Amino acid sequence: MTFDDIFKSSFLNNVTAVSVTDMALTLVLSFCLGLFIFYVYKKTYAGVMYSSSFGVTLIAMTMITALVILAISSNVVLSLGMVGALSIVRFRTAIKEPLDIAFLFWSIAAGIVLAAGMIPLAVIGSVVIGLMLIIFANRRAYRNPYILVVHCTDNGSEERAVDLIEKYTEKCVTKSKSVRAGSVELNLEVRLKEDNTDFVNLLAAEDGVTDAVLVSYNGDYMG
Repeated sequence: MTFDDIFKSSFLNNVTAVSVTDMALTLVLSFCLGLFIFYVYKKTYAGVMYSSSFGVTLIAMTMITALVILAISSNVVLSLGMVGALSIVRFRTAIKEPLDIAFLFWSIAAGIVLAAGMIPLAVIGSVVIGLMLIIFANRRAYRNPYILVVHCTDNGSEERAVDLIEKYTEKCVTKSKSVRAGSVELNLEVRLKEDNTDFVNLLAAEDGVTDAVLVSYNGDYMG
């Protein structure tokens, strides 16, 4: 055993496993792709409350994934250990919007493909996916639904209220009905013929109708 063998370090040998040029290029390209994914996320977001932190997470996810894959590709032994380490990671944050899952997988996939050296595939694929999401994500096939909550005093006022609602709406479906002494509560899913909610004022002024509330919702209502 020589003097060099005594001070030989596998850690120091791995320092030059990935060149500085590769690291810089991977970080810059992954940041650009993550920024593009963030931009598409902002353009296509249609939820109730926009979260800027999730957009920043998409950028970070792309860069982190690229770094991990770049390290794995330079060392086979490290790749086996990395698989074992990542297998114990569990994410318990609830995804509120189904489309957010697609953005997370997009960020991860872009980082993997980019770090694997398939730069044209990562760039062209991201551009195609981004254009597809911009075109179709906010495209409305039908008018937005609403939930209409109406409180009536008796059966007659309920019938008049429903007739008035059906006159001004394109679709009216009863979600739930609660009856108490001297009070009837209706929860209706309605789709307006036009983006005009003035009929709610007429409904509230109807005899026997104590109040009427119109609420916009995204279709996740459980009736």
